[in-house]
Amino acid sequence: MTRIPPFLLLAFLFPISARATGLPNIVVILADDLGYGDVGCYNPESKVPTPNLDKLADEGMRFTDAHSPATVCTPSRYSLLTGRMAFRTGFRGVFTGVDGPLLEDDRLTLPQMLRERGYATACVGKWHVGMTFFKADGTPVAERGGGLEKVREVDFSKAIRNGPIDRGFDYFFGTVCCPTTDWLYAYIENDRIVEAPTELVKSDEEDWTGYGGFRTGLKAPGFEFRNVDLKFLEQSRAYLGKHVAAHPEKPFFLFHNTQTAHLPALPAKEFVGKTKAGPLGDFIFEFDHVVGELLKTLDELSVAENTLVLVTSDNGPEICITRMREETGHDSARPWRGMKRDDWEGGHRVPFIARWPGKVAAGAVSAEAICLTDIMATCAAVSGFALPNEVAEDSFDLLPVLTGVEKATSGRPFVLHQTMGLSLAIRRGNWKLLDHQGSGGNDYAAPRLKPYALPEKEPEALGQLYDLAADPGETTNLWFVHPGIVSELQAMLDASRKSDRSAPRRPIPSP
Repeated sequence: MTRIPPFLLLAFLFPISARATGLPNIVVILADDLGYGDVGCYNPESKVPTPNLDKLADEGMRFTDAHSPATVCTPSRYSLLTGRMAFRTGFRGVFTGVDGPLLEDDRLTLPQMLRERGYATACVGKWHVGMTFFKADGTPVAERGGGLEKVREVDFSKAIRNGPIDRGFDYFFGTVCCPTTDWLYAYIENDRIVEAPTELVKSDEEDWTGYGGFRTGLKAPGFEFRNVDLKFLEQSRAYLGKHVAAHPEKPFFLFHNTQTAHLPALPAKEFVGKTKAGPLGDFIFEFDHVVGELLKTLDELSVAENTLVLVTSDNGPEICITRMREETGHDSARPWRGMKRDDWEGGHRVPFIARWPGKVAAGAVSAEAICLTDIMATCAAVSGFALPNEVAEDSFDLLPVLTGVEKATSGRPFVLHQTMGLSLAIRRGNWKLLDHQGSGGNDYAAPRLKPYALPEKEPEALGQLYDLAADPGETTNLWFVHPGIVSELQAMLDASRKSDRSAPRRPIPSP
C-alpha cells in the first residue's frame, strides 16, 4: 500500500482547489536528452518499459511531429521559457558550470507571465540558462568561459543573482547546469547554495560515446550523483503538497526538469538492471517512474482533473545511443536520422504528450508540427494573458489543437530548428531545408559515428533539402532537384532572421 506523505495528508483538509479561480494548474516536465524512440507509445520496438508515459498518452494527446527549438539544451530551455528562438540572442554553444545569465533582464518569461495571472510558480531541477555568481570581493564571476577554476572563484556564502527567482519563479530547488556533468555539483535553493562544494571529484571517464561523461569538479559532501532525480522528485512533491495545503484557491505552475537521460547514465540503485537497454535504458526507466510519481501526487492532492500536464524533452538523445543500438538493440532516435547536436530529425524531434482531463480528448494523436516555443503562447491562452508583440516572437497557440476545435491548427506556417553553432533549418509541410552542409553538430568522421555516416549524394550543394513524406530518413538531398522549393524556403528563413520573429504580429487589445 502506498504511504501518503504528511504534506499530502494536509492538503485533504482543504476541499477547495484552484478550480475556484477558473484557471487550471500547469505542470511541465522536461526531460534531458530523451529521444523519440525512448518512449513505448512512440516506438513499439523500445527495450525500455515506459508504462507511465504510455498511460499519460492514453489519457491525453500525443504529438508525433513535435520539435525542440534547438539540438542542445541551453538554447532549447531559453526558447521554452521565452517563446523566442535562442539564435536571435547570438549565443553559441551551451553552458557548463557557472556561466550566465542568458535570459535578458527585460524579457518576459513563462513564469513571469503566469505569475501576472495569479499563479504560484516553482522550478525544480536543472536550470541551465545561467546565473550570476560572486567572488569574495563582491564582483561577479566572469559570465563565459572557464571551468573548474572559475567555480573555485565563487564565494558560496553569497546570494546568487539572475537565477529562477529573478526570472519569475517564486521557488527554486535545483542545479545551475547539468547536475552530474558540469563542474559544480551542489544544490541551490532559491538564491543560495544549500551546501558548499568542498570535495574535488575527478572524472575517470569523459567519454561521451560511452555512458560516462562527467567533468572533474567541486562537489558538496551530501550531493549523491545517483540520487539527483529522486531528490528533484522529492522536492516537487513537497512543493505541490505544501502549496495545495496552504493556498488551495491559487493555481500553480510547476516546471520540473530532470537529469534523465543526460550522461553520465547513473540510475538510482533501485532502477539498475531493470531494463534490457543497459544503464542508459535503466535511467530512462527512472524518468518514467518520476513522471508516474508526479502524476500520482496530483491524484493524491485531488488536483489532477484541473491540471494541464505537458511532458517533453529538450533535444534528441546523446551519441552513446550508437553503443546502445549495438549492445542492446534499443534505438533512442528511432525512426529518425541523427541525434543530439544534429539538425537532422533525430536531433530535435521529441516526444510531446499533453493531458488535461475534460479538455484534451483521451487517446488523441496529433500530427501538427509544433515546437517547444509554443508552450508560451499556449499557456498565455490557457491563462487569459494577452501577449504583447515584443515577446514570444516564435510562439504559436496550441490550445485549439489541444481542445479539439474542428480543423483547428496552431497557424504555424513553418518550424525553425537551430544547432549549438547557430546553423539553421526550416520545415514547411513535408519539406525541410537545412541551411548548411553536414549534420550541423556531430562529426561523422569520428570513429564512433563513422559507421552511421551516409554518403552525400550532392557534395556541391550549399545545403540540404529533404521530402520527409517520401524520405523520412533524410537520405536523399533534393537541393538541385527542386531549386524553386529551395529558393522559397531560403527566403522564408531569411525573412524570419531579419524580422526577428516567425509568429505573426498580434492584434493590440482594445483598451
